Amino acid sequence: MIKVIKPLTMTLIGGALLSGVLGMISSDESLAQSNYRLKTLGTGSSPYVVSTVFSDIVSNQTEYAIQVDATGSGPEHAVATAQGVTQLTASFSPGMAALMQSGTGMFETLPQAPELYDNMRAIFNYPMGLYHAVVYADSGIETYADLQGKRVFTGPPTGQARQTVEPLIEGVTGYKAGEDYRAINISWDAAAQSFQDGNIDVYFNPTQAPSPILTQIAMANKIRFLSIPETEEGDLEAVLSRPGFRIAELPAGIYGDNQVNTEPARSIQVTIGMATNKDMPEEAIYAMTKAFWENLEEKQNAIPQMRNLSLDTVFQDMNTPLHPGALRYYQEVGLDIPDNLVPSELK
Repeated sequence: MIKVIKPLTMTLIGGALLSGVLGMISSDESLAQSNYRLKTLGTGSSPYVVSTVFSDIVSNQTEYAIQVDATGSGPEHAVATAQGVTQLTASFSPGMAALMQSGTGMFETLPQAPELYDNMRAIFNYPMGLYHAVVYADSGIETYADLQGKRVFTGPPTGQARQTVEPLIEGVTGYKAGEDYRAINISWDAAAQSFQDGNIDVYFNPTQAPSPILTQIAMANKIRFLSIPETEEGDLEAVLSRPGFRIAELPAGIYGDNQVNTEPARSIQVTIGMATNKDMPEEAIYAMTKAFWENLEEKQNAIPQMRNLSLDTVFQDMNTPLHPGALRYYQEVGLDIPDNLVPSELK
């Protein structure tokens, strides 16, 4: 049982509260031993898709049941998982892990962050996808330079997306949030609806392509994806120096005839991960990991967003030790486990 941390009045970026997660009790007696909570990002995001598939497989193939909760931000999920308030998170990226371990970025006002990080254990990493920078084709916005004075959704108030999109825009254009453009910081679901309602000019969403939300939008609207100019890549060190971040291309035409891009759009690709608490039972995580990977292919045949998940890249960019249950499964299937991913309690 991990130590329960007393309620705090700490803040994350933007002055937003941690939504009460620090005041919740880690040993919820109403939760049966075989029932677990999984926190993830909003409906239609890559973590949401992965979470629902993971939950479905585990619930049908093992004695364990997983309840998916798509509320809150990635940092909130990490804190709740570290405390044992929730048992799993599908939004624990290598970049977030580094910030939590060092107590910087969105965790800089949370002194306990490094201690909380020590409670985190990885299960698997997967490609979250690209930051889609989407506008309506008739908006007059064709490049990042056109963002001046516009309403730009850069991510939820306390999420890592905001810490990526705003430095990205500044690196490409020099524009600062709140000065040169209006940064909109609301929930993922609210942002998707607001973009469709015309209340946001530019909608950034890190997701696998094709995204269900953007596919739906493109069915009835011509859209354009903004591309990072190759000449500006050198100015993006603040973003690309983070673990799990790299430049990649969004193919032209992947969203059909209403995608007006005739060339690939260059953007930021991100790795993210499924993680848990170090005190989760080894047998439970072993059973979940085994069931997920051994039943994934059937889901991949039906769900395109799952096709980039592979045991070949399960450790890509991973910088948090594996949970012993996950480690056991990967050893059984013959994967080479990097030394830094072996938890200290097993060394």
